[in-house]
Amino acid sequence: MAKPIIEIKNLCAGYDGRAVIHGINLTIYQNDFLGIIGPNGGGKTTLIKCILGLLKPISGEIIYLDKIKENQKRLSVGYLPQYNAIDRKFPISVEEVILSGLSVEKKLTSHFTKEHHAKVEAVIHRMGLAGLEKRAIGQLSGGQLQRALLGRAIVSDPSVVILDEPSTYIDKQFEARLYELLAEINKDCAIVLVSHDIGTILQQVKTIACVNETLDYHASSEVTGEWLEKNFHCPIELLGHGSIPHRILTEHQHNKKGPDESHTCNCGH
Repeated sequence: MAKPIIEIKNLCAGYDGRAVIHGINLTIYQNDFLGIIGPNGGGKTTLIKCILGLLKPISGEIIYLDKIKENQKRLSVGYLPQYNAIDRKFPISVEEVILSGLSVEKKLTSHFTKEHHAKVEAVIHRMGLAGLEKRAIGQLSGGQLQRALLGRAIVSDPSVVILDEPSTYIDKQFEARLYELLAEINKDCAIVLVSHDIGTILQQVKTIACVNETLDYHASSEVTGEWLEKNFHCPIELLGHGSIPHRILTEHQHNKKGPDESHTCNCGH
C-alpha cells in the first residue's frame, strides 16, 4: 500500500475573498505520478499554489505527512513553474540555477559546500547539460532551459516534484525525452504534473484528477470520454496521432446563467 505524503481536506481557495476552487479533497501518495487536468480558469494553478504554500486557503487544510528531516516544517517539494514565470534576461547560469535549489539546505549567510557543488554536477549530467554549466539561461533553447529548471526542482531530493504546464517550454520532439526523465525521477519521488494537454498526460501518469472549481479524482489514467466531458462540461475526443495523441473539442457553448447568457468555453484548446 502506497504511503500518503500530502492530504488535502475540504480546501477552498481563491483571490480577494472570491473562491476559485472549493470542496477539494485529494491524497497524494509516495511515488505517485498524478496528472492534474481541467479547463483554463478551473483552478489548477490555484490548487498548486496552495500546495506550495504560495497561497493561503480560505478554508480547509493541507497536511504534509512525510518529512525528510526531523526539524522540517513540511515535506520537501520541488517545483518547475510555468514558462511565463521565468525571466530569461536574468543574468544567471545553468549551474547557478540548479544550485539555487539547495538554498534551503544552508544558512542565508553561509556558502555552498563542496558536497552541494558535487550534487549539482551530478544533476547537470543527469539532465544532459554537461558543457553548458556556465551558459546564461537567456542563451538556452526551450528544452535546455526546462532541463535546467527540472534539475533545480530535483537537486534537493524532494518527496514530490510539481510541474506546471511543462510542455509550454518545448517542441514535441523533445517532449518524449522529458517524459523519459520524469519516469526516472518518479522512481525516487512523487510527481504532480499540471497540464491542459489531456491526450499526452493520460499516456504518462498513474492517476488523474480534474480540477474545474471542484475536483474529481480517478485512481488510474484509464478514463472515458464521458468522464472527461462530465468534468470539462464540454465534448472532448481523444485521437491517436503517432506516439502522442491529441484532443479535439467539438463545437459547443456553455450556458453560465441561462440561455441568453452563453459564452464560448475556454478549455485550453
